Amino acid sequence: MTLNRSKQTTRSRRGRLGALAAATLAAAVVSSVAVNTAGAEESPDEGAEAAQAKVDNPYEGAQVYVNPTWSANAAAEPGGEAIADQPTGVWLDRTSAIEGNDSPTTGSMGLRDHLDEAVAQGADVIQIVIYNLPGRDCAALASNGELGPDDIEAYKSDYIDEIVAIQGDAAYADLRIVNVIEIDSLPNLITNVSPRETATDNCDEMKANGNYEDGVSYAVAELGALPNTYNYIDAGHHGWIGWGDTNEQYDNFHASAELFGSLIGQNGMTADHVHGFISNTANYSVLEEPYWAVDENVGGQPLNQNPELPWVDWNDFNNEKDFTEAFREELVSNGFNDDIGMLIDTSRNGWGGDYRPTGPSSSDDPVTFVDESRIDQRFQKGNWCNQAGAGLGERPQASPEAWIDAYVWIKPPGESDGASEEIPNDEGKGFDEMCDPDYEGNIRNGNNPSGARDDMPISGHWSSEQFQELLENAYPPL
Repeated sequence: MTLNRSKQTTRSRRGRLGALAAATLAAAVVSSVAVNTAGAEESPDEGAEAAQAKVDNPYEGAQVYVNPTWSANAAAEPGGEAIADQPTGVWLDRTSAIEGNDSPTTGSMGLRDHLDEAVAQGADVIQIVIYNLPGRDCAALASNGELGPDDIEAYKSDYIDEIVAIQGDAAYADLRIVNVIEIDSLPNLITNVSPRETATDNCDEMKANGNYEDGVSYAVAELGALPNTYNYIDAGHHGWIGWGDTNEQYDNFHASAELFGSLIGQNGMTADHVHGFISNTANYSVLEEPYWAVDENVGGQPLNQNPELPWVDWNDFNNEKDFTEAFREELVSNGFNDDIGMLIDTSRNGWGGDYRPTGPSSSDDPVTFVDESRIDQRFQKGNWCNQAGAGLGERPQASPEAWIDAYVWIKPPGESDGASEEIPNDEGKGFDEMCDPDYEGNIRNGNNPSGARDDMPISGHWSSEQFQELLENAYPPL
């Protein structure tokens, strides 16, 4: 599938190619792929040299890799052929995935297999999820990883270094490799550590040992040094770190940007190693709430200053578009280049179906007004596991807004967030009560019901029932 341009990008392009040069290089890369796959001779050095000048937006005019394993799963579902050609992320969620771990979802394809297949497809871009930090996902259990909190050297040598060696192979010099760096990691060091009420022992340990910062900065530096890679660091979502100016007691917004900026200089990481950031990865937050504003006055008080309105919860944002635009500027003010771009994962944030509102509520009661006006139908924005009623969001596309490089489907639709009940496994994945549909919540989701689907497998495994619901509730509709 080719991602088509939908809006002219206007932000500054300091330090990278101008628009004409970028277009010229993109054409040269596509031409080079066509020549190489046709069998013409080209030395590896020449191919690497051609890929060294990075384009501003790797998705612009690009054909993006379609994972054949996910595509086959999607096509086998009733109605699934409508989206089976969409590009999705390839998750390297444990060291064995580099070589191919024969997962029920990803099959036996390893990183090199995917890169070879991308070349065979004539793709320009492939999306790889780097996801194996020590003590991974310290505030959750369903997506815990194989490495213990102190296994930083194994992370560097056995995981990152191996990925770098493969991605740096001259055979892939014409591919733009987008690396999504460590989902749900760094923001935990702001929101889920002491003295916050939401603190967990695991997150306190990861903050104390510094291995999240060490691991992320090492991965960004090593991968970013390659001539054809594009690193996008995970930046949570608006419902997680959107609190800032409205409630300074819990300033997640500015504090998270400062934490990201503090990585510059660690392990040789520079601002030039970071092409951008990604929000909403594997999450459900909507792009826009068209029928209400977060600071709108209802019942005599702005919505985000109303202590009786837990959905807003003092947040400065109610959607991913506004959040990413503002957060990008905050990241620039903390040392990142002023031409960084944002990605938003739209794989499950459509929220179509019968419950989708068609206009604002007429109620004067703030709680009723928001509940009847909002697109996002979760009980609470902290609910992250297999949300019932969710639908596919916007299809992948390049440059939908000036600050957004692309809408992407990094989380492959149909793959579970976690098991609904404890299921023994050899993947290091625990049971998290937030995946239990009967769970009544905890302080991190405001003690609300989990909103999770029933009968779900462990994280990363396929659920036909969830996939069908995502198709049914897609918005825009299929």
